[in-house]
Amino acid sequence: MKATSMAEQVTHEPRPHILSPSAWNRYETCPRMYWLSRQGLPRKAGMAASLGTAVHASVEDLLLHDISHVKDAESGWLPDHAERVLKVRWEEEKAIFEATPRRPQWKEDKWKDAVKNQRGAVMMLLDHVGVRSLEQDRITGALWRRIQKLAIAVEGELKTADGRLMGRLDLLMGDVNDAGELVGWLVADLKTGRTPEGELKTDVNRQLRMYRDILLANNPNAPTVRTEGWYTQNASKWAANGDSVLEDAYAAWQKTVPTPLPMEPTIGESSCGGFCDWKAWCPHWWNWRNDNGTLHKGDFSDAVVLLQDYDSNTGSAVLELCEPADSNGRAMPTGSRQSARFDNRGKEALDEVLATGHQGPIYLGSIMTQSRSWRIGHWCDVLPWNPMPDGVEHHREYRA
Repeated sequence: MKATSMAEQVTHEPRPHILSPSAWNRYETCPRMYWLSRQGLPRKAGMAASLGTAVHASVEDLLLHDISHVKDAESGWLPDHAERVLKVRWEEEKAIFEATPRRPQWKEDKWKDAVKNQRGAVMMLLDHVGVRSLEQDRITGALWRRIQKLAIAVEGELKTADGRLMGRLDLLMGDVNDAGELVGWLVADLKTGRTPEGELKTDVNRQLRMYRDILLANNPNAPTVRTEGWYTQNASKWAANGDSVLEDAYAAWQKTVPTPLPMEPTIGESSCGGFCDWKAWCPHWWNWRNDNGTLHKGDFSDAVVLLQDYDSNTGSAVLELCEPADSNGRAMPTGSRQSARFDNRGKEALDEVLATGHQGPIYLGSIMTQSRSWRIGHWCDVLPWNPMPDGVEHHREYRA
């Protein structure tokens, strides 16, 4: 009889409940979306997220690396060094991405965007010490060490003393006056996404204030703390201002305590009609689409189908469209046939589903539907349709 190691033991004991800003945002969008995100379902890799992680990690490396071999007046060293550091992180993220079963296609041509975003982050670090419009090949060893000395913490975990609230801090920088004296702290969160228009989005503003407030709660004697979103695409800084969010955060923590029963959905355009990573397990978006007459409409569409014919060599297929038979998402064939073509990662994902022996309904996400033959490409989800109905308890297994 084989003994089970501690690492292999399975338990139903939940991990301690901790609320992050992203989980809070997800709950406010749709409690069912939040609940599904905590059920151990397959997570989807994304190119934008992987690019952002690589850039963030490379900037942190630049702040932490020992550059004692670079002389004070030496310049021209940073561009090549920064690119080497970024390349290491890029390849790490690529390996993680391609090892994730639920993924689109890795886009190597996004490398130039990663380089641009890293340079934007360096420009903002220079700005933090009052240096503007300096070409990066002119950065000296002395100047970069000056920046490094102001980095109090990089990629640190923030957590309240009771362990209920948390966040991940990109940069905690020292604020100094003209005399070089420490006068405050700056929480800087690197953002590789779209630059705000006019002001920070409400959820981003709250995220940054939550970081600030946890930091102040844990450090009652801290100096003045300010917080900014650093948008690396165009090297712009956006301040987050406002009252403490901790009272609201603790109220949200209470609301988001995990339950065995699925949480109620927020049904509508902002949740069911938008991008949700958990549609393959939720019957509500499907019933909403069917009820309002938008099922299988639009240039890009989600669908539940039966695979009636499939050529594994070419990716050509015939699909039978399904409609919801009840509120629990039981699939009812309509008799309506649709030609389709699976290609690239979309075809690989279908082949992987079929290799498991799955023969029932299949969820297809973001199908290109504007032509006579639907296209299921690398950006699409291809997953077994497995809706988790209301009123049925689900107990997630945790590995110790």
